Amino acid sequence: MKPFRCFVAYFVFASLVVTGCSDDTSVVREIQSRRQQRLQSESKQDHIGDAFRLLSELVELNREKAERQIVYHLNQWRLEQGDNIDSSDVTTLIKTIDDVLTTDAIEQRIKKERFVASDVNHLRGCYLYQQIVQWVDSELNDDDLLKDWLAQKDAELDDEQSRKLRTACRLFDWTVRNVAFEPLELKTPAPPSPNMPFGLVINGAGYRQSDYETLTRGTGDALQRSGVFTQLCRQASIPAAVLATQSTQTGELTPWCVGILIGDEVYLFEPDLGIFVPGPKMVGIATLTQARRDAAVTRRLGVPGFDEFTYPIGKDNIQQCIALLNVLPEAISPRMKQLQSGLTGERRMTTFADVDAEAKSWDSATGIAGVRIWKVPLLAEYYSQAMEKQAELDPMFAVWYYTKWAIMEGDDTTSRQLAKARWQHLHGQFADVENENIKGARTLYMAQRAPEFEIKDLAIDVDLQKKYFRRELGLTAEQYRQQVAQVQVMMRMGKRTASYWLSLVQFDDGRIETASNWLRQRVLDESQRSFWEAAARYNLARAAEKLGDPEQAIELYKTSGDPQEHGNRIRARLVARMSGDSSDDDSEDEKTDE
Repeated sequence: MKPFRCFVAYFVFASLVVTGCSDDTSVVREIQSRRQQRLQSESKQDHIGDAFRLLSELVELNREKAERQIVYHLNQWRLEQGDNIDSSDVTTLIKTIDDVLTTDAIEQRIKKERFVASDVNHLRGCYLYQQIVQWVDSELNDDDLLKDWLAQKDAELDDEQSRKLRTACRLFDWTVRNVAFEPLELKTPAPPSPNMPFGLVINGAGYRQSDYETLTRGTGDALQRSGVFTQLCRQASIPAAVLATQSTQTGELTPWCVGILIGDEVYLFEPDLGIFVPGPKMVGIATLTQARRDAAVTRRLGVPGFDEFTYPIGKDNIQQCIALLNVLPEAISPRMKQLQSGLTGERRMTTFADVDAEAKSWDSATGIAGVRIWKVPLLAEYYSQAMEKQAELDPMFAVWYYTKWAIMEGDDTTSRQLAKARWQHLHGQFADVENENIKGARTLYMAQRAPEFEIKDLAIDVDLQKKYFRRELGLTAEQYRQQVAQVQVMMRMGKRTASYWLSLVQFDDGRIETASNWLRQRVLDESQRSFWEAAARYNLARAAEKLGDPEQAIELYKTSGDPQEHGNRIRARLVARMSGDSSDDDSEDEKTDE
């Protein structure tokens, strides 16, 4: 065989000589170059993946360290992409908030090419809203009052428009059920307001917490509900804006509902009432066109016989509305536009808002007189900064400010566990994943439900004291007794909050009868009083609807004194109509004003 191999070798060599060495050299170099590129590609760190993973685990991590790592990975990824950001291309809509956003802030938060620490809050919100949309957008979250109407709209709209309208209905309904209603003006005691910019006051409407805090805490006023709903819609690629009336005397804007732009029509949702705006003859969802034409649309948002439930907005007020876009400065930065292009597959989320394109769409809608960026999200940031600064100066103020949500925002183990449970809940991770050692929301919430005898025995049982908290050094006996009492209060608050959220998990998972039992027996029990009662009653009524008991639902909706009683009574009227009971009909339903 040796002579044959030599002959083959000689033949190949001769062939190479004949065809030319220069051609072979270029081929070899090309092969080597491709191999080098492949090796470099394989050795590259997945910086986007690392940043995404940190966002997904942020609730369990040291915030400052995780923030630094996220910013590092994003900037490393940016360097790999090359310098292709045009930081001068900033929307002119920024002028609509230049009274609350300084030139320096524009440079740092919008025009800066590198990712910065303030980006993390924006990205954390984008991530969580996207996670929620993925599991909430399902038939389980359809509102029974709209099923027939949506089926009719399927025949009128194209597939994409129909999908967006249906998804918007699900997201709004989930928001109303999961964000317990608070009035714009809280009546709870509060310390005097410290000096704050832009005329902010303690517990001010809309800005007393951020959209993200509204979502994680599960409670908020109408403006905060609007914020959550519009953020969810953005992740679902649904055009959404807070619609405001404008005073002809002062130019002051008054938000009154959220509009969803589908095709040429703006569909109306009312977060203050916790219900969509019913269409003509109380069927389906009203459009802005219908509300501008027919005075009965807004008139029916009042409750006959209840002067306190007269709806303050009429046909004449909404002829020319202002569309307010819910975006933070980071969302309109070129770096977020670049980042969004690099997020694919399971990492896909909306980080950039093309507000110029959105403004063009809204400007073309009938009844929209202008488009602006909503100031409330920025005011919420300034409010938080002022509160934290005052808390550093005044220990008593700090106690007031931090105590209410210490059950899940504190540094102790129990608080972190409740925060993790809520995080899993909002991810739609209800059950355990045993082979991956992942605990779901059910298990984590149940762990918060310490028996009442155990909470009582905390005052005398040293082992329980070691289990639930640490005694600070130098405390007197009386101070220690007060510490134990405070821990008992926090444990009961955490337990009752976990019980309520666990009932929502059951509802969101389609276990309506189980949810109903939990709400009735564990949340609304006389011995378990909490600030979740009104929201629990509302969700119990929603469960009754699902279980085919409209009479019980209507009775619950008519509970006197609930914060959302106005909107609940409107829903009771709609439920009565659907069930064939006309006793709750509005006598003016057939009146129109063309």
